[in-house]
Amino acid sequence: MNDTAPIHSPSARTVSAGPKRVTVRIPARLHFGFLDLNGGLGRQFGSIGLPISPLRTQLTIRSAPHMDIRGSEADRAGRYLDVMARSLDLRGPWALELEEAVPAHAGLGSGTQIALGVAAALRRLHGLPLDVRGDAIRLGRGGRSGVGIGLFEHGGLVVDGGRGAGPSAAPIISRLHFPEHWRILVVLDSRREGIHGQPERAAFAALPPFPAELAAHLCRLVVMKALPAVADADLGNFAAAIKEMQERLGDYFAPLQGGARFTSPAVAAALEAVELAGATGVGQSSWGPTGFAFAGSAAEAARLAEAARAQVRGRDLDIHICAGLNHGAEFFVHTDDAGNQ
Repeated sequence: MNDTAPIHSPSARTVSAGPKRVTVRIPARLHFGFLDLNGGLGRQFGSIGLPISPLRTQLTIRSAPHMDIRGSEADRAGRYLDVMARSLDLRGPWALELEEAVPAHAGLGSGTQIALGVAAALRRLHGLPLDVRGDAIRLGRGGRSGVGIGLFEHGGLVVDGGRGAGPSAAPIISRLHFPEHWRILVVLDSRREGIHGQPERAAFAALPPFPAELAAHLCRLVVMKALPAVADADLGNFAAAIKEMQERLGDYFAPLQGGARFTSPAVAAALEAVELAGATGVGQSSWGPTGFAFAGSAAEAARLAEAARAQVRGRDLDIHICAGLNHGAEFFVHTDDAGNQ
């Protein structure tokens, strides 16, 4: 491949001459839960999340003689490109190829990944500085959770401080190195989708008031248990904190998920099996249907994956062994006209 090494820091600026093509790789993310749905202190939501590998979104953009947008999420990517071109007063045409994409509406952050990837790639192609938080607002992302923005920029285990009254994205208030030997079992159900769009907005509007006492307890779980456990590489306490968060939030959201903590019964069955096999910290990412469980090593994760597969044999589930990532999006600046990666 006739390309430079990946650039992990999105603050680095493209040379003024401009590259021929820019490729951006954005990891999928797990959303472990909200901290404060009450909002009584002036900020609402707040959340904790982690980027994972190898699930990812990858796209490449270049100038072209005519507009050409390809890939499984071409319509969505094209809309984001149009908004950014108008916002930056740039003139195309461009060729944009979405080479990889995580499943949409699965709780893995696909919409934010595509939006921020398109915006960042277009800026780099034209030698413009990145504005990840600003572009998220321009593209309608980060309306509740800010972890997708923080994970694009930084990676690691990220906590955002919730949305305030203004239009800006939620600030990142904590970022910790995630132990590299830990693994996450990720279970996908391609037959189902999590709530999104207008139904999601209606769902939040229909939910009962969130108790201030519960919000306080969730914040305490994160600050006094989950984060110190990651700093100490203490998987048991980290997983226990995430599991309790998931149980409390799962019960709150259950009326919108058919009365259950999990959107997908098949994913729930797989996670029940891995719990019986010794897994810790099971839960659902965002609205699901994707579920997860933690393991202390790759070997342990492989054993748990076999237990899950034995339980759900014959069902249409994808089971992946993933690692947490301690970097955000990767940029590949191509200075030649060679073919795509």
